[in-house]
Parts: sequence; C-alpha cells; structure tokens
Amino acid sequence: MKRYGMVIDLERCVGCHACTISCKMENNLPEGCFNTWVEEWDAGEYPKVARVKLPKLCNHCVDAPCVKACPVNATFAVEGGIVVVDEEKCIGCGACVAACPYDARYMNNDTKKVGKCTFCIQRAEVGLLPACVSTCISHARFFGDLNDPESEVSKMVADNKIKGLKDELKLDLSVTYIGLDKALKDGEPEERYRGGK
Repeated sequence: MKRYGMVIDLERCVGCHACTISCKMENNLPEGCFNTWVEEWDAGEYPKVARVKLPKLCNHCVDAPCVKACPVNATFAVEGGIVVVDEEKCIGCGACVAACPYDARYMNNDTKKVGKCTFCIQRAEVGLLPACVSTCISHARFFGDLNDPESEVSKMVADNKIKGLKDELKLDLSVTYIGLDKALKDGEPEERYRGGK
C-alpha cells in the first residue's frame, strides 16, 4: 500500500520561495492563503550569523488531530495517506484549523471553507510531483512512496538522519527534514512569517 511522503533537505534550501509561488499557481489559492511557505530568521551571534530557512506545509499526519477535530468528517485521509478536505462537507467551523499543531490550515475567505496542502493530489495521482517539488531550484524537496524502498524519498530517509517538526507529539508525520536539529538549535522565533497570517 502506498504512503506518500516528503523529505526536505534544509542544507539545500536557498529560500527562493519558488515552492510557495508554484503552489499558489497550481492550486489557484486566493490572496493571503498558502499551502506551503518558507519561514526565515537570523540565528547565531556576530560574526557567526546564519539565515535559517524552514519550508513548512501540512505534515499529513497518520494520527492527524485535524481529522479527529472535524465534527462533520470533512477532513480525512485518502489512499496514500494524503489528508484532504471535502469542501462540500466542510461547514467552515474552523475546528480543524485550531486543532492543527503546525498552523498548516487556513480559512479561505472566498469560499468560507478550510484549505491546506494536499501534496498536489491531482498531480500525484497521475504520477507527477507536487508543484513545490518540481519547481524547487536547489532540489531540496523529495517526494514519493515511503513504502517503496526503491523510491527516492525512501532512500533519503534510509541514508540520512531525518526528523519531523514537533516529533514529541508522536503523530507519525509524512513530512520530515534533513538538518532540522541544526536549523532549530536556538529554537524557532516567536514572530513567524506566513504570508497573510
């Protein structure tokens, strides 16, 4: 059985935001709504200062709090483990937005429904990479079937030390990072950037 996943190599990310823009275009997102974004901040002290770049998106948790929070079962996982929102069922209550520990959901002000990353399911189902992966100029994102040991994403998991955001929550994430400990050694800043949020 397939399980889609993504590995992001933070050593490769240059913070160009091509992922953010291509995702908005592919998914026709309204102003102020983002399925993926890149948070940036300065870390360290002069003269050893570095710019940290941390791409974020829905983690497509196997044990997803948003799925449990939805009172009308509008949020659920489809084959491959991709967590989606059925807009026809969604009542726009925002319970799933509040339940997400990753701030990866938003209320679409145009539709009054919840939006989020879908791993570009419309592309994945026909064998294409998500828009954010296919446009990454530094090849920092890897996507595929985590259950296929021959897939590029599985090889990245096998060959590298990977970690997910807030791993202590034990939600069995489908998005993990290479170099996360180094990026977060001083912690995330209080003020985070997420476009219109």
